[in-house]
Amino acid sequence: MRVALFQPDIAGNVGTIIRLSACLDTPVDLIEPMGFAYSDRALARAGMDYAEAPRVTRHPDWDAFRASCGTARLVLFTTRAATDLPHAHFQADDILLFGSEGAGVPDSVHDAAEYRVRIPIVATMRSLNVAVAAGIGLAEALRQTKGWPA
Repeated sequence: MRVALFQPDIAGNVGTIIRLSACLDTPVDLIEPMGFAYSDRALARAGMDYAEAPRVTRHPDWDAFRASCGTARLVLFTTRAATDLPHAHFQADDILLFGSEGAGVPDSVHDAAEYRVRIPIVATMRSLNVAVAAGIGLAEALRQTKGWPA
């Protein structure tokens, strides 16, 4: 299981997701360009000392990231998905992909995902914070695959 962030905009969210993933022993892939300098203070504050964890991989662009995926299934969390999280089925080697805070992912990335999942929320709300969505999605995927750390 891996968490991938497509061109994230907010350092604090990335730091929070890095910390979450470090605590749950899950690698993180950061797909550039990002909307901030990787050494940004907000990233360091949210990620604390986890931001330098060896399980964080930066990819210069989408193509470089895709080349690193091998045969792993790409699972996109998106408000445009047909499969709601309670009905989703995860595999231990899935890559859970989350879009940028401001724009999500472009159609080409949406179409490249083998599986798309939506976290159901109240109809009058637009979306969840990406770090919250990553926490919810990763927790459910780890629960299903019995991937929680010992």
